[in-house]
Amino acid sequence: MWQYFMPTKVIFSKNVLEKNIDLFKNFGSKALIITGKHSSKKNGSLQDLEKSLQSAGVYYEIYDKIEENPTYSLIREAVYSLRDRNFDFIIGLGGGSPLDSAKAIAVLLKNKDMNVEDLYNASKYEQSLPICAIPTTSGTGSEVTQYSVLTDDSGYKKGFAHLSIFPALALIDPIYTISMNASLTRSTGLDALCHAVEGFVSKRATPVSDLYAVRAMELIKENLPKALENPEDLGARENMACASCLAGMVISQTSTTLAHVLGYPLSTFKGIRHGDATALFLDSIVNQAEKEIPEKIATIKKIFTDIGEFIASVGLKVSVQITDEELESWVNRAKQAAHNQWTRGIFDEKLLRHLYERVKKD
Repeated sequence: MWQYFMPTKVIFSKNVLEKNIDLFKNFGSKALIITGKHSSKKNGSLQDLEKSLQSAGVYYEIYDKIEENPTYSLIREAVYSLRDRNFDFIIGLGGGSPLDSAKAIAVLLKNKDMNVEDLYNASKYEQSLPICAIPTTSGTGSEVTQYSVLTDDSGYKKGFAHLSIFPALALIDPIYTISMNASLTRSTGLDALCHAVEGFVSKRATPVSDLYAVRAMELIKENLPKALENPEDLGARENMACASCLAGMVISQTSTTLAHVLGYPLSTFKGIRHGDATALFLDSIVNQAEKEIPEKIATIKKIFTDIGEFIASVGLKVSVQITDEELESWVNRAKQAAHNQWTRGIFDEKLLRHLYERVKKD
């Protein structure tokens, strides 16, 4: 048995905001834009969005305090300042952090008696404000998923899922990704790669998600090196944006695997970008899965030959200080993670320790 559900309307186009002004009117007359302080201004997306909303006759306000790895406290602050504004819909503009924040804020502004912790109890709510997602990086795929990842009060990343936070509309224009520097291009590209590979080997994979996963892997193999070598290669940027969206569609069906769980502490406590942190463990996910699904791993090897070597070839190298206390805590959290249910292979304590020790600075 398998099923497929992806309710987001996706429009992928040059000048996508200018061409789809009328769609904003369908959501109401008052919009809240959730974005970061700098990138959406730098890449021109915020200016284009404002122009489109003005042309549509939609009133809007901008909340631009979103930072990388958004925290519970940031969401609380945003909701407290915005809760009486009565917006009709939310627009998430930027990378994964603004999009994930927009989802959380959309729920809490719709359900004003809820707090941030309630987001993780799906029985407490049924609806959110409608969400329009406009990604300006090529990695997270959040524009087509029912997931949002926040950092809790103890400093750990924690994701929640709810069908109501599937964006109603995703507007994708690869031109906004050209301004990404090499480090962000690599990290977001590796994030998309992780989504495609993890979804492909997941126990929750479906025939549809596999089609998307394979195509995403092919696009990333061909185009991530090109985008790193020539940031203004619009063809490569278009293909990476497409790969990211496809990989997002994959995990909307399969979720992610233990690689994400293992990478989270490196992001929140060591400052390693999410895609880089997750990719450090991708080869182990593939190696463990080969014992159960060798035919699928043969497909991955046909694309990459050696996925670890490909990841290294785009410049990923991480070495961080990890204390014994941190190691113990991270291993214990990984052992207890729900992701183990759909991660193939056996990730026992010995292997988990080994994986962290590989990135531990001597």
